[in-house]
Amino acid sequence: MLCRLGGRWLRPLPALQLRARDPALAPVPTSGAKRPTLSVWAVAPVCAVHANGWYEALAASSPVRVAEEVLLGVQATTGLPWWGSILLSTVALRGAVTLPLAAYQHYILAKVENLQPEIKAIARHLNQEVVVRANQLGWSERVARLTYLKNMKRIISELYVRDNCHPFKATVLVWIQLPMWIFMSFALRNLSTGAAHSEAGFSVQEQLATGGILWFPDLTAPDSTWILPISVGVINLLIVEISALQNIGISRLQTYATYFVRAMSVLMIPVAATVPSSIVLYWLCSSFMGLSQNLLLRSPGFRQLCRIPSTKSDSETPYKDIFAAFNTKFISRK
Repeated sequence: MLCRLGGRWLRPLPALQLRARDPALAPVPTSGAKRPTLSVWAVAPVCAVHANGWYEALAASSPVRVAEEVLLGVQATTGLPWWGSILLSTVALRGAVTLPLAAYQHYILAKVENLQPEIKAIARHLNQEVVVRANQLGWSERVARLTYLKNMKRIISELYVRDNCHPFKATVLVWIQLPMWIFMSFALRNLSTGAAHSEAGFSVQEQLATGGILWFPDLTAPDSTWILPISVGVINLLIVEISALQNIGISRLQTYATYFVRAMSVLMIPVAATVPSSIVLYWLCSSFMGLSQNLLLRSPGFRQLCRIPSTKSDSETPYKDIFAAFNTKFISRK
């Protein structure tokens, strides 16, 4: 009997030859002897590969190793305790990477907002033309609607190209910030558990065990007081609510997205209570920097410095407006 392997037809070896070559295939005695079974240690690795393969692969990936080297380099250069090195690294990365990207995001969104009056005027004119043509050519309502939508989509795309402000460019911040957050979190996880891919992995774990401050002296252990996890959740909720206060006339999809982010901010609290304090400290500092950047990018002076175009929705007193809206929504509401 022939079998096919890799595009070639092969004749299998006799069973006796297979058993001779591989002791694992030797005949098992059936009279008075028990059939051997696989030990637990032989089966466990197979299960672990399927369950945790992607997690461990990410933890050992090159970007995570780079993040580890960044953290180790900052700590070695500055000589700060580990809590200070984590804060400094976070502030430096957020200031050097995400702040310029956030300013670029506001720049694109401002140009898109300034295009809206022109788009509305074109839409009205195009709608009138389609109605006239539909009456002349006897188009059905469906054909007229599809013609309008097709031409409107083409015109909007041309306007985005003309002003170089396609809305997708505003998402660059997310595609950079989220992976950076994940890689830094995994790097701190590796350093805190001794799984770092460096010769100093175990000494770093020992340093982190005494590198905390105040109520969390051990950065390798979770915060039993829940102060850090709750602080992370509160700051994330503040970011969501401040953004929601500025959004007027948002779509149903945006409303659902806001509820989803609120739920994730709350769910982050119990998650943060189960991971090493070094990771939660990074999350807290990153969220605080995100809140600060959001407030800074509402400043008229800073927007002018970044050459962000003025829009109709801009305010000369943004912080006063935010406080008033927050007070009306959450404090003065009866």
